[in-house]
Amino acid sequence: MKVLLVPQGEQAVLTHLADDGSTLSDPTVAEDIVAAVAELERDERPMWVWEDTSRIYPRLLERGVRVRRCHDLALVGAILSMRAGSATVPSAPADLRPGLFDANPNSDPAAVLAEYRRQLRDVGDDRALNLLAAAESAGGLAAAEMTFDGLPFSASAHRRHLETMLGTRPLDGSPPPALVELENQISSAFGRRVNPASPVELVSAFARVGIELTSTRAHTIRDIDHPAVPLLLRHRDLSKLHAANGWAWLDAWVRDDRFRPVYVPGAVVSGRWASRGGGGLQIPKPLRASVIADPGHTFVAADAGQLEPRILAAMSGDPRMVAAAGTADLYAPVAAESFDGDRAHAKVAVLGVLYGATSGDARALLTRLRAKFPGAVALVEEAARAGERGEVVRSWLGRACPPPSVQWWSTGDAHARGRFTRNFVVQATAAEWALCLLADLRGRLAGSGARRSDRNSDEGSGARRSDQNSGSGSELVFFQHDEVVVHCAIAESGRVAEAIAESALSATRLMFGDTAVRFPMETRVDRSYGASAAGSELDSD
Repeated sequence: MKVLLVPQGEQAVLTHLADDGSTLSDPTVAEDIVAAVAELERDERPMWVWEDTSRIYPRLLERGVRVRRCHDLALVGAILSMRAGSATVPSAPADLRPGLFDANPNSDPAAVLAEYRRQLRDVGDDRALNLLAAAESAGGLAAAEMTFDGLPFSASAHRRHLETMLGTRPLDGSPPPALVELENQISSAFGRRVNPASPVELVSAFARVGIELTSTRAHTIRDIDHPAVPLLLRHRDLSKLHAANGWAWLDAWVRDDRFRPVYVPGAVVSGRWASRGGGGLQIPKPLRASVIADPGHTFVAADAGQLEPRILAAMSGDPRMVAAAGTADLYAPVAAESFDGDRAHAKVAVLGVLYGATSGDARALLTRLRAKFPGAVALVEEAARAGERGEVVRSWLGRACPPPSVQWWSTGDAHARGRFTRNFVVQATAAEWALCLLADLRGRLAGSGARRSDRNSDEGSGARRSDQNSGSGSELVFFQHDEVVVHCAIAESGRVAEAIAESALSATRLMFGDTAVRFPMETRVDRSYGASAAGSELDSD
């Protein structure tokens, strides 16, 4: 069962559809869109067809309503548009403002239905493309839920960290005490007032003591023997903390002890996610210690090791590479086959194949790799040659790379485009595998039967409402490329770890069928994400 939903202010036009997009009933107007969705979700469990999850779903989440599945016309439309040669990206997600439906212009239900039917025709019976559309739409639901739920984050722990590193927060917005003290020490080391944030002043200050510089970047000055250097490096680290994750960041992005960035699925041409505001997909190490689970809860974090090399093995079907990817450490068998057991050389060669490294030692290593793993090497080299010719390449499920610009045909760098298309076919396929895992895991967590419990405010925990429609006490709270993090009751951590492993197997079967390639997930369980991340030694390349 499918239901087309087109918001009209607080109302909605609902149309029941058959699998082929034909209407099963006349459109009806629901006076309360949230109540209507809740009732249909409970009684019929339909696939929702709507224009844009990021603009419709947040309002439902605000009222405690979650849906199991949808077809997101914006996300799928972006995929189809790129396949047709138009480089479009999904719109930026809306925030969680009250009156969200009122803020967006009403759409014509007939036009929305026509667009859905067009997409059905374009996807057709292509199994891979249907899987991609379903996974991308499920990712849109997961992104909206993660944006709404937030990542457990102790504001008080982060404030203590800031005070330890930067000193007491200035009330007037002036630089914090630690930076002021470092500025004074740097000036004293040079014998005159120097602004450490000014490259021009620093180059001049070093020149006065006989040190000629063309750059003041950290890697340039790190080995210089001068008392100002360690002070400058410290000043840069603390300045970055203050600017990127200081008190202003805390005020803007952490509410009710939850870090709340906005996740943007499909924002990168390879299908990887991005985030809007707060650096949601780049949690620096100093912040991770403040990512603390709610009382009685823990984090189960898991990431796929050596994901892209394993994807290459599965895509190419190269017998020796598939055999190597059937082991816990792909590089060890490759090393034994081609590099006299030297794992470091094997890793350089495999990554060189993926990223197009052909200079220095990489060229000789690539030649040796090609001799034993010709199918794997040929797959990416063919993609590179296609890119150099200005052709469009596609991922395993059919996501297309952007076509070259008009200017490229006259002044573009063919080799650079070849390096891009070489990596695109693997990286985009890796993103699809991760998205299939995420979609499967989301379904497993929602189907566990447990209900999210009320949680009281405490260190690292904000007050949370009971959500009777979530279906699970376990929350997906973080997703990045090849890593998922689930926040769950301590007693559920074992079950969640098993669900992640099962989802990895399911994603592999969906993508590649009966393959010998393994995608092992290293799983860490800890109440602090910082502790679990620090304990991971998985070779993720």
